[in-house]
Formats: sequence, structure tokens, C-alpha cells
Amino acid sequence: MKIKAIIVEDEIPAQDLLKHYISKHQNIDVLDICNDGFKAVKSINNTKPDIIFLDIQIPKITGIELLELIDYNPVVIFTTAYDKYAINAFEQNAADYLLKPFSEERFNKAINKALDLLNNYNNENSKVNIELEEKITRIVVKNNNTIEIIPLDKIMYLEAQDDYIYIYTEKGRFLKKDTIKKYENLLSESFIRTHRSYIVNINFIDKLELLSKESYVILLKDKSKVKVSKSGYKLLKSKLGF
Repeated sequence: MKIKAIIVEDEIPAQDLLKHYISKHQNIDVLDICNDGFKAVKSINNTKPDIIFLDIQIPKITGIELLELIDYNPVVIFTTAYDKYAINAFEQNAADYLLKPFSEERFNKAINKALDLLNNYNNENSKVNIELEEKITRIVVKNNNTIEIIPLDKIMYLEAQDDYIYIYTEKGRFLKKDTIKKYENLLSESFIRTHRSYIVNINFIDKLELLSKESYVILLKDKSKVKVSKSGYKLLKSKLGF
């Protein structure tokens, strides 16, 4: 059976090297080569490959952001010069991590790992989910057939909805399949978890209103209201100094 693969890589020499190594494996068929993240999301969702060879630093969006946007869950082999991502990649069940420049022998080991993983792969439950440790500067979401890149300074607040979050901006509301807990430590110092269901950008806070004894709500500059728990009130009081 042919194994379907997609290469996501913007550097021509790296593309050529991957094609050369893959050509030695008669059971692997390269469906597409994508040189930016937008093209790759579309191609992966349309063709549903078994394996993707994924660089992390690619144009438009990063390889990590790409994985958050695809609907299909292929086996992933990371190919990158940035070894700081390696530990996270392995912990999150990527087949392997190839640090550039890599040899054909090292590539073949990665292929064997990917094929072993593919033989036992559950597409519904095996999505690679990279846990980032560094602060982020933007959130990328899929909005119908387009990809929206939302800078943090444009986000007013986030709201949890089961396994999804709503991201509220002055442009409107965006839905993303993710948990609010993930973003609690990834967002900048301008964001505070005011409630188990809300994270607020303090730059959009207009005032804090008392509803009843020890019960507060945040009124944002666009007149939106956000819930505040007791612990959230303490964080706000400490952060804003009132």
C-alpha cells in the first residue's frame, strides 16, 4: 500500500534533499510540496496524507500553528534547525524530530518510526498537540475558508466553551478548538484569568462594577461584561493596584 506524504518546507535545498531521501522508499508517494503554512493547511485538509514532513519556521504561520488548524491528523516528522522544540515534539507523540542538516541514515530511522506509528495510528485520538513554553504574540484561527492571524493587542478577552474558546476582538468573535487553561500561561502580562471561563486583556477594561456583596463584573470599553470570581478579583486588585 502506498503511503501518502506532504512536504511542508520553504527552502529549495531542503525540499530537494527530502525528495531525494523519500525517492529511495518506493512505498511513499509525495502528494504535494508546500512552501508556506497557508498552502499547507489547505493541502493537508484536502488530500489527507498519512505523513507530513513539517518545518517549524515557515512563512505565513509556523508549523506549530499549522497543526492547530488542520482538520486531519497525519503522522508528523518535524524537520527544522531549531532544536529548542525537540523535547516538546517528542513528548507530544510526533514520530520524530530531524535537526537540520540530517543524514540519510538519520532520515531512514525517522521513516521507520513513522511507519511503526502509522501501523498503530488512531486518527481520531492521535493528533499532535504541541505544548508551548514560550509566550506567544498572536493566536491563529480558521474562520470559514480563511486563516485569521490575531495579534494579542487586538484581543479583548477569551471565553471558554467546553473544548473550545471564543476569542473576542473589536472585529468580532472567533472560535478555536482549544482550552482556556492552555492560554493562561502563554499570553502576555496584559492578560488576567478573572474567572474559570474568562481571560481578559486589562488594556480593554473600562471599570469594575459591584453587583452585590463581593460579587463583581468587568465592563469593557465596548460595553461587554465579563464575570469576575473571588480569585479573579484578587488578581485584578494586585495587578491594577486598587
